[in-house]
Order: sequence, then C-alpha cells, then structure tokens
Amino acid sequence: MRVSRTWSFLGVLAVSIAAGSAPALADDGESIARKVAKGKVKAAVLQMQVIKDGQVVTLTRPLPFLSAGTVAAAQQALGVSAGDDREEAADAAGTGQDLPAADLGAAPGSIGCSGRDGNGNKRVNQDCSFRRQAEETITFNPLDPNNLLAGQNDSRVGFNQCGIDWSTDNGKHWGDLLPPFRQKLNNPASQEPTPTDPNRHTIAGGPGTFHTYDAASDPAVAMDALGRGYFSCVIFDVASNASGLFVTQSPAGAHGSFFFNITGRQFMVVEDNNPVVFHDKNFIAADRFSSSPNRGNVYVTWTVFRFTESGSFQQSPIFGSMSTDGGRHFSTPEDISGSSDALCFFGNFFEPTLSEHKCDFNQGADPTALPNGDLVVIFNNGNTPAGNPNGQQLGVLCHPSGNSATGTASLNCASPTKVGDDVITGEPQCNFGRGPEECIPGAFIRTNDFPRISRNTENGHLYAVWQDYRNQEFDIQLSISTNNGATWSEAGTVNPDRGLDHYFPAVDKALTANGASDRVGASYYRTERVPNENTTPPGGFKTCNPAQGGTPTACSAGTGLGNSDYVLAGGTGAQTPYDFKVISPVFAPPDGAQTGFNGDYSGLTINKGTDAHPIWSDTRNVDPFAPANGVIHDEDVFTDNVGLPNGQARPSVGVVGQK
Repeated sequence: MRVSRTWSFLGVLAVSIAAGSAPALADDGESIARKVAKGKVKAAVLQMQVIKDGQVVTLTRPLPFLSAGTVAAAQQALGVSAGDDREEAADAAGTGQDLPAADLGAAPGSIGCSGRDGNGNKRVNQDCSFRRQAEETITFNPLDPNNLLAGQNDSRVGFNQCGIDWSTDNGKHWGDLLPPFRQKLNNPASQEPTPTDPNRHTIAGGPGTFHTYDAASDPAVAMDALGRGYFSCVIFDVASNASGLFVTQSPAGAHGSFFFNITGRQFMVVEDNNPVVFHDKNFIAADRFSSSPNRGNVYVTWTVFRFTESGSFQQSPIFGSMSTDGGRHFSTPEDISGSSDALCFFGNFFEPTLSEHKCDFNQGADPTALPNGDLVVIFNNGNTPAGNPNGQQLGVLCHPSGNSATGTASLNCASPTKVGDDVITGEPQCNFGRGPEECIPGAFIRTNDFPRISRNTENGHLYAVWQDYRNQEFDIQLSISTNNGATWSEAGTVNPDRGLDHYFPAVDKALTANGASDRVGASYYRTERVPNENTTPPGGFKTCNPAQGGTPTACSAGTGLGNSDYVLAGGTGAQTPYDFKVISPVFAPPDGAQTGFNGDYSGLTINKGTDAHPIWSDTRNVDPFAPANGVIHDEDVFTDNVGLPNGQARPSVGVVGQK
C-alpha cells in the first residue's frame, strides 16, 4: 500500500535538535558518543502544523539517529544504560566453563561449551562466558557453499566489540574470534592522501588520540568471487570524538578463520577525531559474479552524522566507498544519498547552505552488488514532504568504476528512487533512560525500521524488506524491483499472523534450479504485544522486568514480559503473505545488564538451493551464576540449516512459539 497524503501544510512550528525543544548545547568538551549515551543529544525531530479534515494538527516527525548498537556500546562504557554492562566486564564473577556438562543440559555438536546448544539450533558464538552476543549477519562462500561467515556484537571482553564466526561444514560446527583492530591507534592525519595511496580516508580530520579504540558495533560480512571473506565494523571512543570504519580481509583458503590486522591505512575506510562527525551503521557487499566487469570488488556504505561544534544535528547522509584490490585500498568516501525534488524536503533546514531537496536524514544503508557490475544501496530516510508524518525507504543505483589503488575509483550513484513507505505513526516508544525511543514493548528493546536487500542473480530482481507500523503493529513489508533498482513496486506484508510484533527482518534469494524463479526467504523476530501498546504512555513504556526489580504496578503494565521466537518465511515474489515456520524455542526478553538491547538486525543466507541459514540471538540460556554476573538469561547467537517454506501462506495465528 501507499500512504495517502491528505494534509495541507501550514508551516514548521518548531524544530528540536537536542533534547526536547531545548536550544543547542554549549560545547562542554564532551564527545558526541558521551552526549548521546547520557541523552544530552537525541534524535532531531521536525514539528509542523498542518490542516487535516479542516482542523489544525501538530505533527512531530522523528528523524533517523545513531543506531542502537552504537548507543548501547557508549552507554555501557558509562554505565548509564537500562542495564549496566560494566557488570559484564572481564572481571565479572564466574564464567561457567568448569561446570559439569550435565548441569548445562549438554548437547553435542559445537566446538566450545557444547552444553549450551539446544532445541535443535546451533550456537554460533563459542565463548564460555555468559555475556551478551547480539546483532547478527551471515553469508556463504560462492566457491565453497559449506563455508559460512558470520558476525555479531560481542561483550565477552567487556565493552561492546564485534565478533567473527566461521563454519566449514555448512553450519554444523563453528569457530569464532574477535577482529584484529585493537592495535589500531586513532590518527586522522595518517589517513590524508599519500603518493602510494591518493585516497583521503578522513572527513573532518582532527588531532589523533594515539589511543586504541574503546568500542565497536555494527558487524557486517561478505565473501567475494575469489573466496575472500570481509568483515567490517564501526569503531569509536567514549571519552573522545574518535570514530572510524574498517573492512578487513580473510584471504582465500582461510575460510574466515583469520583476518589481516589493521594498523595504518590498509583496510581503513575512514577515521576522524572531530566533534562534527560520527560514523555509524555500516553494511558491506562483494561482487561475486563471473559475468561482472567489477568481479572481486568490495563495497561499504554507512551513515555520517554531521553536527555543529556545539553538538547540534545538521544532517546524516549515506556515504560509500569501494575497493578493487581486496580491501587494501579504499576509495575516498563520497556522499551517495543524493537529492530529489520529488522525494526529499527540508534538506537545508539544519544547514542552510545545503539544497532544500537534499536527501540527508538517513540511516541503515544496505548495499548489494549486481551481476552486471552495478551496485544498489537502500536506506531509511526522513525527508518526506510537509504533512506526511511518516518516513520512507529510498534506493540509489550506482555504476562503480575506476581503481581504488590509483585514487580513480568512484561509485557514480544516480538520484534516489522510492523503495516504499515507512509508516511510523503510532509506533510505541520506550524509555531506556534517555527519553522515549522506538521500541518493541513486549521485549522492551530498542528497534528500528532499517531496510535489508537481496537480489536474484539471473533475472535482476531485487527484494527489500523492513518493519513498519501500517497495520497498527510491527509487521514485515516487502518491495520488489524488476529492473535492477531503477524503480520499485511495494508488494505487501510478508507475515500472515496478526496480534504480534514482527521486527528485525533479513532477506535472501533462494538458489533455484533454473535461476529465474523468484523464491524468496525472509526471517524475523516475533514478540507478544502488551496491552494498549498503540498508546504510548507519557514518558514512554518502562520496564516491568522482574529481573530489574520492576512490577506491573510500578511501570507500564506488561512491558518486558512478552515472550519471543524467531521465524523463517518463504514465498514467491509479490505473492504475500508468505508461508512460515518457527525455528527457535520461545525465549524471554533480555534482562539485567542486557535489558533494552537485542541488536539492530538479524541475518539470513541461502545456499545449496533452498537451504536457509537464519542467524539470530536469543535468551534461552540461563546464567547459573546469576545475579553475580549481572544477567539471568544470557544472549547468545544461534543458527540452523532449515529448508525454505514453500510459499503457501498459512492461516493467521497469534501465539508465539506455535509450530
């Protein structure tokens, strides 16, 4: 469906840049990450007066903001989150590796701590601690489909980092490691152009901290046509404005078990230490097609948040960069989100020097490479016209060219097109200690409407999925392009069941025999809704999780008590809704030091025809050392090898965990 716009615009009433309608903050010397963690800097909103049905109505439209993974990592470093992840630091009491296997319900088939498998799923992270892993992504090696590469946020060593996982037997066994970026010292001056690398890998520069980075978030993985693996993460400090982005390589034959180290310019995409820039929410794609003139290229996209020196929001464009030599050299970062007279408005509201129609309120970019050498990037956008209270999903079609080693590489992206509507009206808001934010009240976690993308390698069809609130609950929406991303047709709602919240979708194309069939897989979470969820209470829903000491009479009734599960759906093209199967046990909301966070996304890859490998985190495992370790239910990452459902939609059901 398309959202009907029946409002008449009167004018902008007010604009909130920091907290509420407060003026811009004075420069107090604190970093952007620290201000965000404390709630001093919040998502900007546009507040405007319109006429609807003859009445003057005030509309407030929130704009995209820093991802939950980045905010959670910053908050845990300061101990100001809904939970306190300092309790999960390396000196927390107990780890569990010395417990008898019988005490943990032993199950065979996993490399480390095998007793924490269960319910038929495979545990991906192999640490023996009870510390959070969440926010997952996965892909397979086109030269060896048994080789899977995955990643997740990982708190095993204290503050949030990124973790890497690999399997060489189609997901039956997994190994894992932390990425080799901890030696990297922040030094933007070292990212200026040089004779051997004419690309510029810094945007605003600034003096280097010459300190290793505190935290990381937003893991992303890809594998190229040569069997090389890639892993990417954003890295940042809490006490300084240092932030950056890397994409490191696992050489062919390593199968993702080893990645090159990051020390100077090699494998660095961008690095800054400046209060006006913060890098966030990256995804990567690799060209794995024998037919492509760009075979072997790797691409990365991310959000660059721009602020004034005092911390006032200006814009959040999508940037992109590419490598033609396995990640050793990346092209100079370029703004690819573009402008559109028909789609984007208010682009110069916070920065008058910009175009009015610049598409610059963005987050959550996801790229995919095409067999003809092109690249398509989709992202969430808040530059909708006056009178529209909702957001939108946009996409750009790019024609990469040049050589990254010589400084001639460019993405050459066209103006954006509309992928679909992002209906946010009525979305619940929870208070995690920073004021109301978009959330799933039943699980009491932050959430977002970032889109995900996949493609059919033979017929050029593209598939985009995201969550929104058009049905007055969180449901998964699907849009399809049949012309390599030039235009999109919004198809409909993927999930057939109602009365639940569905969120954090992933999507992939099944590898059918003739290649022309539009067999599509989508995976996502489901959670029980709370009473009166469509009416957010003043100040936002608050946790009622017993592990946090809450009671239904002391906070928003039911919040933090909703059970969840993870679902795989399958169908054909636009023939929504899709058939689905539940692939996880029912699990409780994150609690204790993990309250409020389950990442920003989950993952899915389909190899060997219709063999689907969804990846997600859940809280099925109980920490035997609670409360000393800060949690009752630990967040671990799981996957499975599941046949894709055949596409016949099932009758609506509303019971989490029903098979």
